[in-house]
Amino acid sequence: MSAAIPLISPWRRVPLDPLDGGSWIVAGDVDGDGEVEIVTARNIDVNDVHYTCTMAAYKLDGTRLWRWGGPGAGRAQLHHDVACQLYDWDGDGRLEVIVCDERELVELDGATGREKRRLPLPWGASDCLTFCNLSGGSRATDVLVKNRYADIWAFDRDWRLLWTRQKPGGHLTAHQPLPLDIDGDGRDEVMAGVELLNPDGSTRWHIDPGPHDFTPGHLDCCRVVRQGARAEDWRLALTYCGAHLLAMIDGTGKLLWACTGEHFESIDVGQLRPDVPGHHLLVDMDRAGWGNTVLQVISEDGALLNEMTLNDTRHHRLLDWRGTGVEDIVVGVDHALFDAQGRRSATLAIDPYDRPLVVHIGNLAGNGLSDILLGTRYGTAAYLYRNEHGKPVVPALPLGTGMNVTLY
Repeated sequence: MSAAIPLISPWRRVPLDPLDGGSWIVAGDVDGDGEVEIVTARNIDVNDVHYTCTMAAYKLDGTRLWRWGGPGAGRAQLHHDVACQLYDWDGDGRLEVIVCDERELVELDGATGREKRRLPLPWGASDCLTFCNLSGGSRATDVLVKNRYADIWAFDRDWRLLWTRQKPGGHLTAHQPLPLDIDGDGRDEVMAGVELLNPDGSTRWHIDPGPHDFTPGHLDCCRVVRQGARAEDWRLALTYCGAHLLAMIDGTGKLLWACTGEHFESIDVGQLRPDVPGHHLLVDMDRAGWGNTVLQVISEDGALLNEMTLNDTRHHRLLDWRGTGVEDIVVGVDHALFDAQGRRSATLAIDPYDRPLVVHIGNLAGNGLSDILLGTRYGTAAYLYRNEHGKPVVPALPLGTGMNVTLY
């Protein structure tokens, strides 16, 4: 390795028991001691219907707080999101751990793993779960669940069914529906696939596709690029896997531009090129095979700024690691940081027997900065890398990886 490329040692390596460790990994202060804990989960898949079966919470010293579910059940590997989230659902200031098992949504006390509630799920509605504010309260207490990829159900905190939609617009649902308050009325709309749904589940608009066909496959990723006072001022970036499409629309569903021809998957939005105005998109193109996967840096108006080829670009995030105001690209499998030109700026040290995979960003060390959380392919460990030079995020980041974690 070149001496010019720094090696970043982990601030913490948290070993995970192979009987409960999984590649799905989230972090938050589940026991209220002011320090993050690691929550990892495994799931069972039967003909692409999957549900969470095993889960455990760990202190940063590797001590297991609790385990839920059968030890060794299911699989550690990831092929999709796992329905396991951390959220203060009841608003008492303490995190719950919420999962979807085969038949029920299960709410657990974050500190002890004790089951607080079991709530019945429609069959197959264990694909992922999303917290949102459909009811117009002071915080998000409603939840979206879905199957793969036909139906979405919305429930409130008391588990009253608010609405259900099957194939909004006549096409497949999003991988993970995205809540966003387009009109500023305090209630979330839901980006559900090719349609934006009102808080009551009715259709607000269907994407105007222009000359493109958005409908093959499903909406993999939707990211807010820009918010505005009017819906016309919003900018949303989207990828549709089966359509081989990356697009930018406004908050009325109007198509602004599109790139086609690649299997675009996940999008990050940030500041990567100080010489190029506006926000910048980072998007991966999956399924090219080891050593041939591509990341593209694209301007807000759709211009290709750079393209880099790495071992596996599927899992990536952005953060300001050097405190310059310009964000670095963190790639999980390559366990490294890159600049917008594709030059490696640092390597994340990892034990050779731990195969890196997913990467998340969050306030992990409690210093208010965006730190790096790296998970391994078979759930053997979690690696935390403390950000020493970045600038504090405004508003201040809560401890952990946040609400509605997704691989997309």
